Amino acid sequence: MKTAVIERPFETIPTSDELVDRAAAMVPGLRARADEIEAARQVPHDVIEMFKEAGFFRILQPKAYGGWEMNPIVFMRVLGELGRGCCASAWVMMILGVHNWEFGLMDPRAAEDVWGEDDEAIIASSYPPMGELTKVEGGWRLKGQWPTSSGGAHGDWCFIGALEKNAQGIPVDRHALLVKREDYEIIDDWTTFGLSGTGSNSLRINDAFIPDHRAHSMIDYKLDDRGTNYLFPFAMVFYSSVSSVIIGFAQGAIDVFIEQMQVRVDNGSGAATRLSPYVKDRLANAVTKVRSCRARMEQMMAHCTEIVERRELVSTEDRIHYMLDMARIGRECEEAVLTIYKCTGARGLYKKNPIQRYLRDVLAAANHITQDADNNAGALGGYLLSGELPPLLYGKPQ
Repeated sequence: MKTAVIERPFETIPTSDELVDRAAAMVPGLRARADEIEAARQVPHDVIEMFKEAGFFRILQPKAYGGWEMNPIVFMRVLGELGRGCCASAWVMMILGVHNWEFGLMDPRAAEDVWGEDDEAIIASSYPPMGELTKVEGGWRLKGQWPTSSGGAHGDWCFIGALEKNAQGIPVDRHALLVKREDYEIIDDWTTFGLSGTGSNSLRINDAFIPDHRAHSMIDYKLDDRGTNYLFPFAMVFYSSVSSVIIGFAQGAIDVFIEQMQVRVDNGSGAATRLSPYVKDRLANAVTKVRSCRARMEQMMAHCTEIVERRELVSTEDRIHYMLDMARIGRECEEAVLTIYKCTGARGLYKKNPIQRYLRDVLAAANHITQDADNNAGALGGYLLSGELPPLLYGKPQ
């Protein structure tokens, strides 16, 4: 089978710190454009190009196709920086960029189809298992409508989620299927109070054929000869990517809050607001929540990296604990932002104050399915008490 040979102008692969520094340098410019991007309901092409030039799409991309095949924690750290600037732009980078990791799980022919001629091709997604999936000779037929394809307008391809069902109509597997751009239509229906600039419109497929090599199970976690950095569980990488960008949102709100409170004075007394014990207390508690979220994510990835570098799989017990650890980040970050927002008074209501946008965006992001702390808590509790596992998440039904 033909393997792409990609020559890039990069002489060396940047370090994690260098990539984080590139992201941090973008924060002021992204913050300055956040209102514009929200109003447009779409991240502009030039921002995506800026992310490309910085190498962010190559962090998780397999080396055989021009990528750097780095540990996912590098990608997560970059997202945590970008989120401080423009939440919508960082969210779209997260969604579009994490898909490049997915190819490390698949038949190499899928990567050849996408990157064989253009190693900068971008992949969008909509993973909710909607629509109708039918097994046919050599592949699958797919049709239906899928919601919330963030940054979908920038995609040359798209991963679509769907359930495989047996003859009795009972789901037996959950698949991601790689669909060509010409096979789906974008429906402009993303009008929301938060993350408005992500362009997370719906997709419609009338009838598409997807060959077997462009599909994979999202739940069949097993050991094979794929690269070490692709041995992490699928859901763990996706959950923690969402969590990491939300950490960035909360940190961005904290940044703005500090800037405002350092110069604000009380309207009644004329005293410097920064001297208020109420303001100090709320700021410190918000900072601690966000730092704890970041530390939890780093610890999880460090532990799981030790496991996969031994060419072992992350155990179900570790996975179900870590899924809740990651899901709680959305809740804790929204709590952190709400904690400081209450200090802003009427000033925090104005659209010209960026802190209200951070609040709306973190609330919207924390509603993402990966941040469902309630059901993940129930799953962990059920596992600890009786060994039960939620269906179609930790493996195929027995």
